[in-house]
Amino acid sequence: MKAVVCGAGRVGYGIARALSREGNSVTVVDWSAELINKVTTDLDVRGIVGHGSHPDALERAGAADAELLVAVTYSDETNMIACQVAHSLFNTPMRIARVRAQSYLEPAWRDLFTTGHLPIDVVISPELEVGRAILQRVETPGAFTTALFAGGRIQLLGLQVDENSPVAGSSPDQLRELFPDLRLTLVGIDRDGKLFIPDRSDPILAGDEAYLVIEPARLDRVLDIFGRASEKVRRVVIVGAGNIGVYVARSLERLGGLKVRLIEADKKKAEAAADQLRKTVVLHGDGLSPGLLREAAADRAELVVCVTNDDKVNLMSAVMAKREGAARTICLVNEQAFADLREPLEIDAFIDPRSTTVSTILQHIRRGRITGLQSLGGGKAEALEGVALATSPLVGKSIDEMDLPDGVALGAVVRGDKVLMPGDGETIRENDRVLLFAETALVTKVEQLFRVSLEYF
Repeated sequence: MKAVVCGAGRVGYGIARALSREGNSVTVVDWSAELINKVTTDLDVRGIVGHGSHPDALERAGAADAELLVAVTYSDETNMIACQVAHSLFNTPMRIARVRAQSYLEPAWRDLFTTGHLPIDVVISPELEVGRAILQRVETPGAFTTALFAGGRIQLLGLQVDENSPVAGSSPDQLRELFPDLRLTLVGIDRDGKLFIPDRSDPILAGDEAYLVIEPARLDRVLDIFGRASEKVRRVVIVGAGNIGVYVARSLERLGGLKVRLIEADKKKAEAAADQLRKTVVLHGDGLSPGLLREAAADRAELVVCVTNDDKVNLMSAVMAKREGAARTICLVNEQAFADLREPLEIDAFIDPRSTTVSTILQHIRRGRITGLQSLGGGKAEALEGVALATSPLVGKSIDEMDLPDGVALGAVVRGDKVLMPGDGETIRENDRVLLFAETALVTKVEQLFRVSLEYF
């Protein structure tokens, strides 16, 4: 596939990396020669220095031959016009745009992004995607990452294993023997920076980050067994009243039963947030102030969410909130160089906007019948949900004896309302939803398992 990516920032870089790794022909367009130099040096992609929405730049990038245009520059308007130009002048079949300003996304203007107006096939809002990711973690305390698949029937969890964890030293086979009713699949382990799929006899060690597939109804028991059980969230403090902070606060208001307080250093932003929110207490001040954190009752909060536009402020606010007595902290971090600080700083979860946005975009790009996707481990692996069509090589295979490539593991199979796990002795049928965990280098092989052959038609 030929693809044009407009924007060589964090998200554009991540998309270009993911697509180029899979053997696609990728051209990146950005006005910054420095960013283009970095992306072409690091990745096997072409680079064009130019404006992402200018016809001459898109022509040089090969938009006329491209099957896909992804516009993820810092300007919403540039992204939208790039899609319009790609459609009107070059007939690029699929167009994806990142749109950050919430005004464009109001339900009243839902017809804006249609072929007769702005021909954008998929609109991605990083703020909304990150906000949803944070809300999932609010509902799943104790996990550093979580994602729902198959309409919420199965859940992927990332859990830190420490020395006091009851499962430390146990293998997947031993877990099944000790907890036969638990119904979980251990699909991946991230150990010392290396992510791999464990054998049935591989022990889980202290310090591991374990990736599990479970049924959501068993969440509390799984967290308890892994030593990650947390108190139910009743009080939340949010640091940062940008789009993400306000979205999370508004969503928590809708959930009900929660006391939410929002801290914002910028007076105008604080006033705007107070006007938009009905039940949230908005405090104007510095999230790094111990006095203000105490005023916001961070010492009694089950969760503190730090989502300013400054990574360092987020990190320090989370550390200070923990020092004040907050039970758990979630931190928005854009800079990947800070990724290894989560455990030393005792921050419970990092949210990486790039990884979250890239996961959403890739879900729409993947070939075959991919219906869900989550990028994991900083791009080391992906969880992919797909529909097994009649021509899929998965159909008719036993879920206990599947001949999957090394580096690919079966998480679960969903058939209607029924969830099937390895060990259930079932075979995959047509239209089953199958969740696979794959190392990133093997994603193309997973796509082949779900791809529709010509014989299907």
